[in-house]
Amino acid sequence: MQKERGLLLALAFFVMTGVALGQVDPEKRELVQIGFTQAMEGASPVGAYAFYYVNEPDFFGTNITLRLALAPVYLDSEVGFTHLLGPHTDLAVGLAGGGFADNYYEYHDGKYQPGESFTGHGAEGSISIYHLFNPGQLIPLYGVLRVKEHLSVYEGSDELDPGFVLPRDHWTFEWRAGLRLGGRDPLLTPDLAMEVSAWYEGQYRTDSGSYGFDGDRALEARTELFWGRTLFIYTLPKSKQSIDLSLSGGASVHADRFSAYRLGGDLPLASEFPLAIPGYFYQELSASSFVSLTTHYTMPLDAAKTWTLCPVASVAALDYLAGLGQPGHLNSGAGLQAGYRSHNGVWQVVATYGYGFQAVRSDGRGGQSVGILCQINLGARHPGGPSELDRVIGYFPSHF
Repeated sequence: MQKERGLLLALAFFVMTGVALGQVDPEKRELVQIGFTQAMEGASPVGAYAFYYVNEPDFFGTNITLRLALAPVYLDSEVGFTHLLGPHTDLAVGLAGGGFADNYYEYHDGKYQPGESFTGHGAEGSISIYHLFNPGQLIPLYGVLRVKEHLSVYEGSDELDPGFVLPRDHWTFEWRAGLRLGGRDPLLTPDLAMEVSAWYEGQYRTDSGSYGFDGDRALEARTELFWGRTLFIYTLPKSKQSIDLSLSGGASVHADRFSAYRLGGDLPLASEFPLAIPGYFYQELSASSFVSLTTHYTMPLDAAKTWTLCPVASVAALDYLAGLGQPGHLNSGAGLQAGYRSHNGVWQVVATYGYGFQAVRSDGRGGQSVGILCQINLGARHPGGPSELDRVIGYFPSHF
């Protein structure tokens, strides 16, 4: 039953959770994204996503843009109004909600705990303001201010321990402020991207308090998060060899299980700021603070540049969330990705393998995982426009 719920989460959690835009995206996009990863040893929920993504500028008006991410039982949407608050300031209104979006899975020393894991459903509304500070520059600098109200409703499963008390259903008011220089396209493997960003988020919950076994854990009334990311992706125009570097770090005040930084797995579009470590369970590690570095190096295998091989490496130093620690503050993993991309750019499929060096398992240290990633770029069916590389060189989108 729990594995079935895990699969539903995978398909429902559309997985661009809390997608944050650095602007109202001016590019027309139509994508299907699918991702799946599974550990080769040890029981765990399925880590996966499947969603249809559309960004439609000029939607019922020249200054209106519709962004929509649709999964089987989850919907995330935002309507953006460009220049509504000034020549360089956009406003957007978002609505999202559906089943299994707030599921929580507990891990202790690399072992999944179904008796302490539970199902969560959610709904939210948001208002965002995006301001361009440097109009006319090649790499845009955007300021982002967002307020959001989120409802979380929890229920247990057949595997929930009878003595475990669920957290109370509650509302969370969140406000986020950030600066983002550059950005990254919402693609599986963009040819070019650059980002330097810094963020603050405050979370304030109703119905906070203790839950679990005799109140051994807490839903915090207030949490503060501080994080940043530096990202660089570059593809050589002729050889199509590509380097992808991402350095992220974060800290927190009064973090709990619902606001902690979750690291592990290798799903690139599984969250707004993915914290991947190959070979680990998806979101296996919970941290109150961290520093993480991930690198990819992609090499074409044939003259047509359709088949590729990509070594991957990740390393993270973290302070574990209280009650979820394990020996050692360093976690690292390495992997290999074999990919195929069609000549017209519509289809892309990547098979992944990862090994987590410090992952705690029943036979000691070392975890393995396999996965599959697929992208269908329906917008690429229409020839005649600029290539992705040409377009991105002229415009760095500020949207994840």
